[in-house]
Amino acid sequence: MMKGIGVSQGISIGRAFIIQKKEVTLTGVLLNDQAEMRIEIERFNKAVGNSLREIESIKNNSSSLSDDDKAILETQIELLSDPEIKDGVIEKIESEQKNANDALLEVITGFVQIFENMDNEYMCARATDIKDIGNRILKNLNGSNTSNKQVYGPNTIIIAEDLSPSDTITLDIKLVTGFATQVGSRTSHAAIIARAKGIPAVVGCGSGLISIKNNDLVILDAIKGELYINPDDNLLNEYTIKREAYIKYADTLKTLKDVPATTTDGMQVTLTANISGVEDLADVFDNGGEGVGLLRTEMLFMNRDSFPAEDEQFEFYKKVALQAKGKPVIVRTIDIGGDKNLPYFDLPVEQNPFLGYRAIRICLDRKDLFSTQLKAILRASVFGDLKIMFPMISNIQEIRSAKSILAEAKAKLLQENISFNAAIKVGIMIEVPSAAITADLLAKEVDFFSIGTNDLCQYTLAVDRMNEKITHLYDPFNPGVLRLLSFVIEQGQKNDIHVGMCGEMASDPLATLLLTGMGLKEFSMSAAAIPTIKNIIINNSEIKAKQVYKNVMEMDSSESVLAYLKEIAG
Repeated sequence: MMKGIGVSQGISIGRAFIIQKKEVTLTGVLLNDQAEMRIEIERFNKAVGNSLREIESIKNNSSSLSDDDKAILETQIELLSDPEIKDGVIEKIESEQKNANDALLEVITGFVQIFENMDNEYMCARATDIKDIGNRILKNLNGSNTSNKQVYGPNTIIIAEDLSPSDTITLDIKLVTGFATQVGSRTSHAAIIARAKGIPAVVGCGSGLISIKNNDLVILDAIKGELYINPDDNLLNEYTIKREAYIKYADTLKTLKDVPATTTDGMQVTLTANISGVEDLADVFDNGGEGVGLLRTEMLFMNRDSFPAEDEQFEFYKKVALQAKGKPVIVRTIDIGGDKNLPYFDLPVEQNPFLGYRAIRICLDRKDLFSTQLKAILRASVFGDLKIMFPMISNIQEIRSAKSILAEAKAKLLQENISFNAAIKVGIMIEVPSAAITADLLAKEVDFFSIGTNDLCQYTLAVDRMNEKITHLYDPFNPGVLRLLSFVIEQGQKNDIHVGMCGEMASDPLATLLLTGMGLKEFSMSAAAIPTIKNIIINNSEIKAKQVYKNVMEMDSSESVLAYLKEIAG
């Protein structure tokens, strides 16, 4: 038996298929003259072009891609078009006489090291993307005609050191029933895609996975995060029964679509979803979601040559508002910076961009860009229940400055005789510890809070959860983090403002009763996670949730908290 981290729940029984990556190494061959340099540059540019066409083909020719799949492919297209990578390779060819293979390897390795050393999960995800596009270009550069697509048999369980975004996106879920990797975390690309596709997955299993051989019989328990290799008949029969029970449970969840998320004693909870565009709303409502707790607007600004004009933004928000059919939609204003750079916007190079010039800080500095977005959202607000949310707020002055620019945007629309919802609700994300600690002050300035637990946890604990050496320290159940969450929710209640949560913790079944007991009334998550969280809420009482909260807050360690929450979850 081997242990890892279950990142996409389910139980699978099948035969192992080992994926081993062929390592491309430096050749050390130097170029002799300008003619050879021109040939190598031409080879490199052709390989980049072929790589772009391959990704576009995956994106355009598959009807089964999820929103997460599309977002990852868009990111890879953006990276392949990034002049920094292309210019870096060409410069090495021209100034250091490197051949294209060696120049590309050195540039990709350099970028990966930079991103992996950044203290944020998103940077590590970007490093994975860079590795993936680097491997794709190398394949095309070196004339490999092999397809990235593997051929699997029925009930295949993939075993690998890691799975790239390309590997995971192209999995045939009719044949692949699970995977396990040596490395990875709950927020790795492989984990995100596995959850979207409903594939049981266990990551972070360690080097012991190399002992597994092709065609070994494997039981993958992604609920407990365990793998059993070549089990005996008794264990195999036991897990066959468990798998059937889990399948029935999953089928039961599908029947909850139209059931209100109400506890057995009448507490109403709102379950909404995090989305990136109008195409995601069908999944939200198919899974019983009651609206959008987070509309990420960044995708509108990416994979293009310039900022979208006001009319284009207006059409984007209008479509979402209309498709939401009266359900609330919280629109987060643009959150660029950190790992989300735009090729046409010259952001400064920073040692730690996640603590630098990003999100609301850029918006307050570039009022022209901010005002354009706000006007577009306001114009769309007459077509549905849109709300505005400012990200990365750290103090009250930022809220007041943002609200002042919003007031100016409203005044401009009035002058232009353009309709908008003058009473549109305005809220902030609580993702910086200073905002959580001063929630009592900030609550007087806004209509709602939405807690972003991913960044709040990392900033509070000073831990990058994608850094494997310290990933065990990333812990949303740390008593310090729980006290911040409790305080934010309490201050929202005292000041009669709505408090929701749009971070990863909102979709964690172990946290549901605890957060409900704290008084959290809105959970926003991936659409696929909604039925599981709803099932917990409708089968428990508010009284029980409050007792869970009381018991947890008396504990002094996350180990105690997790052991207790696992016990009551059964």
